[in-house]
Amino acid sequence: MKKNIQSPEKELRFTRSGQAVMFWVSAAVLASVGITLLATAAYRDINPLLPHPAWALLPLGVSFIFVRIAMNLTKHAYLILTPLGIEIFPFFRPSVGMNLVVWQEIDHAEVNEKATLLTLHHNAEKSSGIHLSLKPIRADKRSLLAKAVLARVSPA
Repeated sequence: MKKNIQSPEKELRFTRSGQAVMFWVSAAVLASVGITLLATAAYRDINPLLPHPAWALLPLGVSFIFVRIAMNLTKHAYLILTPLGIEIFPFFRPSVGMNLVVWQEIDHAEVNEKATLLTLHHNAEKSSGIHLSLKPIRADKRSLLAKAVLARVSPA
């Protein structure tokens, strides 16, 4: 089921592509282990101590799962900045656990010096708000996100 976005040009999407790198690398390593196990199966008649080729199914299966996770993280959004507010999607079951923080709820925002943490304060006393880790987002995209959020919530 595909939903149509009414104004896609008015939103900024940030995916978990920084987090997906770990899964892509792990999938590649596990796939190479599986292929190596399959390749050594031809020499079992010379050395019967080599593992059975069926053992290749385990790393290849886990590699397939990691590829699926990495594709999902690269494709689907983590944060979406819309004219209405910030949509926050969790790692597991994002369609059910999505959280919308409207711009009117945010008093001000802060980004730490390393651009790895975004804090959305709901009041001036900083006693209520949301902390969002920016580590799942690629490092080169974090400054764009910080600039967009800070420009939107800063007083004119």
